[in-house]
Amino acid sequence: MNKKIEIFDPALCCPTGVCGPSVDPELTRISRLHLQLVNQGYDVLRYNLAQEPDQFANNKQVNELLGSEGPDALPAVVVDGQLAFNERYPSVDEFADWLGFDKEMVKVKEPKKKLNITLK
Repeated sequence: MNKKIEIFDPALCCPTGVCGPSVDPELTRISRLHLQLVNQGYDVLRYNLAQEPDQFANNKQVNELLGSEGPDALPAVVVDGQLAFNERYPSVDEFADWLGFDKEMVKVKEPKKKLNITLK
């Protein structure tokens, strides 16, 4: 049986947080990984504090975490209804352990050709 994984993101400017002039590489990694897992049928959800505050209020453990530690405690990761950890995003290895897949299936493929672009 597949596990349900919920990621409670801090307040981000958009659903993925991958926008603007300087993008956090960790947000890019988790956004790409989340999309791959969802597209393969896994039950992995992400909630953004700025856009989905009800999800944070309705999850007792996350609500208590925010009450005691504040928004700096995010992101928080809940696996099958239990708070697994907070202040970081899951690794590929953790997702593979929870969901039972070979981590090579979500490995990021490097492009065959790299573009050299110089902005002046």
